[in-house]
Amino acid sequence: MKIAVDAMGGDHAPSAPVEGSLQAIERIGDLEVILVGAHEQIMPLLKNRPRHTRLHIHHAPEVIGMGEAPVQAVRRKPDSSMVQAMRLVQSGKADAVISAGNTGALMTAGLFVVGRMTGIERPALSALLPVMKGWGLLLLDVGANLDPKPSQLVQYGIMGAYYCQEVYGIENPRVGLLNVGEEPRKGTPLVRETYERLQTSGLNFVGNIEARELLQGRADVVVADGFSGNIALKLTEGLARDLMGEFKALLMRNFKTKLAAYFLKDGLMALKKRMDYQEYGGAPLLGLDQIVYKVHGASQSKAFYSAVEVAYNYCHKNTQNRLRERVREEEAHP
Repeated sequence: MKIAVDAMGGDHAPSAPVEGSLQAIERIGDLEVILVGAHEQIMPLLKNRPRHTRLHIHHAPEVIGMGEAPVQAVRRKPDSSMVQAMRLVQSGKADAVISAGNTGALMTAGLFVVGRMTGIERPALSALLPVMKGWGLLLLDVGANLDPKPSQLVQYGIMGAYYCQEVYGIENPRVGLLNVGEEPRKGTPLVRETYERLQTSGLNFVGNIEARELLQGRADVVVADGFSGNIALKLTEGLARDLMGEFKALLMRNFKTKLAAYFLKDGLMALKKRMDYQEYGGAPLLGLDQIVYKVHGASQSKAFYSAVEVAYNYCHKNTQNRLRERVREEEAHP
């Protein structure tokens, strides 16, 4: 099993992708990792480290920056680490791609190099969110398709449900629709028509989910247009970060609060772990023909290790081929 890791993507590249990849190789016996990036920046990080025959370097001298326009960057930088990683998986030299780089460019490179899965109109960018009760929540789309059609949102529900079933072992995933109210007739024409289609889709559709209920565990998968989904994701991330920061500052205020923090230590650590996106690793770009995982741009090595592990398990179970079969079945019996 070979995973191509974009070693130059993210705020802490190349150190975080390299360290996370090394951790994965040490813990997963039959895993091979291809670090894709500038050779002269990767090699110093491997100095004085044990040599691994299952670690490879694919030289890619260019880097797509976080602020670059996706389409232009992918076209102008064919030798970038992101594009070269995509080419490795497209040619069969790798089984999956992991990157913390420019999200728009990653989706663009996926479309240009890897292509869409047959039967999928538009791929979706997903995100894993923590919830108050349950395993978590898969939210899609969170930015890839700002103006989707109802049929595309239904496809997101199908792909998201199947992903949760295969990867997280959820027997009959509950699918919700992000909306401004619970009533079926609320929302934009797009959302209202999507609601009607999801009702007859054969999915375990649980209705509209308001943003305030997003993290309550009412659904395993929530579908949204990329605009609304991205806002929901960024708000959730920012709120979790700021609340944890405020809570920490409050507990460190004086001797009494520090003493309380000592007795609450186990509970606080469990809460921090639940809210930490690095525990979840990456989330898939569902609908591309090959396996591509997006890792948070601020990820440290732990997140890269988690993403490699999830991608490895996804490949090991041959989930992508079964997802293709599921999409073909849905296309044949809409």
